[in-house]
Amino acid sequence: MTTESRQVRLDLMVSGMLSCKACPLSSNRTNVVPGTGPADAEIMFIGEAPGAKEDTQGEPFVGQSGKLLDALLSSIELDRNSVYITNTVKCRPPNNRDPLQSELDTCQDHWLDAQIAIIQPKILVPLGRHALNRILPGTTIGQSHGKTFTKMGFTVYPIYHPAAGLRQIRYKQLLEEDFKNLNILLKSYEKSQDVQTTSQAPKANIPSSNENNSQINLF
Repeated sequence: MTTESRQVRLDLMVSGMLSCKACPLSSNRTNVVPGTGPADAEIMFIGEAPGAKEDTQGEPFVGQSGKLLDALLSSIELDRNSVYITNTVKCRPPNNRDPLQSELDTCQDHWLDAQIAIIQPKILVPLGRHALNRILPGTTIGQSHGKTFTKMGFTVYPIYHPAAGLRQIRYKQLLEEDFKNLNILLKSYEKSQDVQTTSQAPKANIPSSNENNSQINLF
């Protein structure tokens, strides 16, 4: 699929999101928050849900967590124009509560799986435990952050949610270290892109899990 055709498909999907009423979250939203970034992004970050500022602006990670995410991206010479950022659900839950299982399932079936299928990122990065549970059910963020997993041909690299780094300095330090290793992982793909297939993760001296987790329905 060419970059142009990916972008066309992604734009059409976003148009559908804007009028989505598939779950009760649509009744309280100000704006749908589809995601931002290029359709051919090599890294796709998946957070939990939009907050109040995201709901107002219609873009993900625009509050304090977003500022830290921007700083972490900048530390490895990336920015929002080079990665794709989205959430497990596209509308803000009332009072910032956790999304319900039914809401997560509905949004994944309608939108998240399709986003992943269109963008085909080299690396999927769940941010925090809620996003991680959608991608690698049964894993904890404490055990899996900074490690690589393989899921349906994608490399999955879990990282703590930036909000954790705002609460405690030790989590910010873990985030900084995990982002450094994310950069190493991405560069290892760039060096080996001519010989690697989509189902093979290159060697990057980053801890990996022997488990080929296959519980998520990505397509």
